[in-house]
Amino acid sequence: MLPQRNVLRKWRRWERVLAAKKRKRQQERERSRARRAGGAGEGRYCAALSGAVRTALAKERLLQARASGPRLCVDLGVADRMTEKETSRLASQIRRLYGANRRAEKPFWLCLTEFVVGSLIYEECFRMNDGFSNYLMDTTQESYLDLFPLDAIVYLTPDSENVLEDIDPNKVYILGGLVDESIHKKLTLQRAREQSLQTARLPIREYMVKAVNTKNYHSETLAINQVFDILSTYYETRSWPAALKAGVSSGKGYVLPEAVK
Repeated sequence: MLPQRNVLRKWRRWERVLAAKKRKRQQERERSRARRAGGAGEGRYCAALSGAVRTALAKERLLQARASGPRLCVDLGVADRMTEKETSRLASQIRRLYGANRRAEKPFWLCLTEFVVGSLIYEECFRMNDGFSNYLMDTTQESYLDLFPLDAIVYLTPDSENVLEDIDPNKVYILGGLVDESIHKKLTLQRAREQSLQTARLPIREYMVKAVNTKNYHSETLAINQVFDILSTYYETRSWPAALKAGVSSGKGYVLPEAVK
């Protein structure tokens, strides 16, 4: 009988060992899950905190731009010349322009002028752009002529004879609110001349060359968000080649000289 008792005792002891090991593995799994949950929670907290910090810094930079310039206005007084499709594209360009400005280290202060309540561009901006009412910029039904001194205004148009050489924080730069496929040639130049305003064009011809392409297509007319990318990059880098590379797509038929070597 004794050998049987010894076998039974060993078997019970082995069961206790196995049960202890099982409990230990279960405890380790629970601790591991707790660590992962804590890490994920901390990660989410850090991500939320980082997002809040970025938002606060962007707001601070924008408010600084409002206090000290430069200013950039989108002239929507010409928006009624566009079709509904073109107006929708303009609303999208305004969203991209604002997003780029919000991310910029040295932003401009933005303003939409002649932004008439109930107009098609007004309705499209609110319809297509989430959070548009919270954009940190000015919107007004007034004209830039009623807001700023004439000698501070520079209307940017590709048809100008004057080349934009630098960005002056004391100036107000105006972009015509037209999409690039609009057929209204020299409309912005004519508008600026009628208002006795200084005009300027981007120095595309001075720093870029015409690229060889099958359609022999070369255009200096850019979307307003592309013009802004150029202005913003130049304002940060003080390099026209870098700025033009940032905003002039190859589809426009212009490239930097080194690109053709």
